[in-house]
Amino acid sequence: MEEPLPGDMVQRKRVVPRRDLFVQELKMFSSIALPLVVVVTASQHFSRIASMIMAGHFGEDSFSGTSIATYLTDVTGFTLLFGMASALESLCGQACGAGLYHKLGMNTYGAIISLIMVCIPISLLWLLLDKLLIFTGQNHLISAEAGGYAFWLIPALFPYAVLQALIRYLQTQNLILPLVLSSVAALCFHLPVCWAFVFYLKLGNTGAALALGLSYWFNVILLVLYVKYSAACEKTRISFSTDAFLSMGEFIKVAIPSAVTVW
Repeated sequence: MEEPLPGDMVQRKRVVPRRDLFVQELKMFSSIALPLVVVVTASQHFSRIASMIMAGHFGEDSFSGTSIATYLTDVTGFTLLFGMASALESLCGQACGAGLYHKLGMNTYGAIISLIMVCIPISLLWLLLDKLLIFTGQNHLISAEAGGYAFWLIPALFPYAVLQALIRYLQTQNLILPLVLSSVAALCFHLPVCWAFVFYLKLGNTGAALALGLSYWFNVILLVLYVKYSAACEKTRISFSTDAFLSMGEFIKVAIPSAVTVW
């Protein structure tokens, strides 16, 4: 019987580890990506949809205005912040891989400051949303409903910016479970609060928008408490310093193209 050449045996030995490595990487990717997409991201979108649906029970004009405002604020605000925050996946990943845990925390601080600053012009745009809709020929009543809903969504914009940075901070360290638990808790918090604001207190779409902001703040508080007291974040947990402002430039350079790809 012809014996295999030494080179063939080496090649066969190399194929098996590569296949096993691929399976391991696929399992690790699935354990991170699936919970983030199915639970964390989906729960945030569902909260906005739930607010829109509850606010839409006050008539056709209210539902139309809330729907338009939900779409426009999503495109001009929430999606933009989501895309910019995705830059942290690259920056924090590099810092964590190199063992520069101090830089990982500093990049997160810089991202939070940058995203909050971006919220300011977005807020000004939302303040003028009703006038912009009227200028484009939309119905005045629907435009007023959309503008009012967008105005009361402004308080939700700032915690959302902080939340996206914290998600990337924990995601980079493979701390997925606290993200899942906090997202589920925030959603469970949002639904009854939104119902109470909209129907019990009769605040209408104003209450739906305010409830969304409260749920985002609730999620942020849960994650901040976890980062502050969990031993898993001990290496990357740092105190705020002026160095965070120096990391803003590096973040913005990566955040702009990152936002374009998502937007």
